[in-house]
Amino acid sequence: MTLPIFLELVEMKAKTASVLPFLIGLCFSAYYYNSVHPVYVGLFFVAMFLFNMFVDIWNNYNDYRNAVDLDYKNDTNIIGRENLSLCQIEVIMASLVITSSVIGLVLVSQVGLPLLWMGLFCFGIGVLYSFGPRPLSSLPLGEVFSGLTMGFMISLICVYLNTYQNFSWDILNLSKIFLISLPNTLWIANLMLANNLCDKEEDEKNHRYTLVHYTGIRGGLLLFAISNSIALLAIVFEFLFGLAPVTVLLSLLLIPFIYKQTKLLWQKQVKRETFVCAVRILALGSATQVLTYLIGIIF
Repeated sequence: MTLPIFLELVEMKAKTASVLPFLIGLCFSAYYYNSVHPVYVGLFFVAMFLFNMFVDIWNNYNDYRNAVDLDYKNDTNIIGRENLSLCQIEVIMASLVITSSVIGLVLVSQVGLPLLWMGLFCFGIGVLYSFGPRPLSSLPLGEVFSGLTMGFMISLICVYLNTYQNFSWDILNLSKIFLISLPNTLWIANLMLANNLCDKEEDEKNHRYTLVHYTGIRGGLLLFAISNSIALLAIVFEFLFGLAPVTVLLSLLLIPFIYKQTKLLWQKQVKRETFVCAVRILALGSATQVLTYLIGIIF
């Protein structure tokens, strides 16, 4: 297996979906709680990144094994297209998940059992996302699970690791973390929604009845646009509630860009041409939120 094929197998281009929620959790910990534990969050970053790689390989692996459409199985899925060894892939997956789990257990021994329960929840969603008779990715709630697990849970775990000595599990504290993670949560959910919009016919051929199957293309596009609007409003409320510095409002300068990308997806839902619109919104939107947050912390 060559390096380019491996990077495609683990979907390296999509890793912003896990890295940026981590960074916004780190920024929030420093700004609002004035507390950061570099060693703990550094170890978590490694474990999170390895597990995310496992999940993406796991998704490709299960999609290949469960594919009904032979064109997809042999020509579209990277495993069939590159004639990859399933045995080799299984060894790689086992190595990733074991290493990630060991790091996680080391952290649990230092910061307490809440991390274990959060980790088990994320692990369960990651495995069930593409496994079983009805994988989560083939259900109409796939967007919810992917958005909450990667957008909210990664930020929550990051904040917990930085503040575990005094972390409060009350609704108010969790609501604050949920608000600062909401843009990422919605943009990550939109990533899957855009993918399902582009793959509607292919998914239905493979008996995958995603949210778009029920909403229709127009309903899915409307949800995509509404989610982008709510994400931007969440950034405004972060500042109004004192959870972020005023500099985060500079993220609103992205409104024309987000509008343009949304309009492109509305005009055409083609995987190779317009799925990238959702990727651009996530990457630039989340990166700008982190950068403007960081500028406020520094100055």
